[in-house]
Amino acid sequence: MSNKSENRSKGIQGEDEAAKYLQKKGYKILFRNYCVGKLEIDLICRNEKHIVFVEVKKRHSKAYAPPWEAVNKKKQKNIMLAAHVYLKKADTLLEPRFDIVSIIEDGQNVLQIDHFEDAFWPMA
Repeated sequence: MSNKSENRSKGIQGEDEAAKYLQKKGYKILFRNYCVGKLEIDLICRNEKHIVFVEVKKRHSKAYAPPWEAVNKKKQKNIMLAAHVYLKKADTLLEPRFDIVSIIEDGQNVLQIDHFEDAFWPMA
C-alpha cells in the first residue's frame, strides 16, 4: 500500500471514530468528506442548535504535538470556504459552528478523544 493510500485509510479510521463519538453525544452525521473542488470537510453534522463542520485529526502517539495543533490558519480558512458553499446550498436555520475532534491512539486502541467546540471562527 502506498503512503498516500495508507494515510487515507488511517484518516477514514479517524473519521469513523469521531463520527461514533459525536453520535454518542447526540449529533446526527449529515455528510462525510464533503468536497468543494479540492477543499474538504471531514464531517458535517448537526445537533439541536448548530450545523457543525468538523475537522478530525488523529495521531498514533503522544510523542508529537497534539493532533488539534495541525489545524492551522490555512486549514481553517479552507474549511470555512467549503462550509460557505455548503451553507449557500443547504436549507437550514441552524447556526454554523466549527469544531475539531482530536484523537490519539497507540496503534490499536484509542487513548484519548478531545472534542473542541467552537474551535475557530470565520475570519473577517
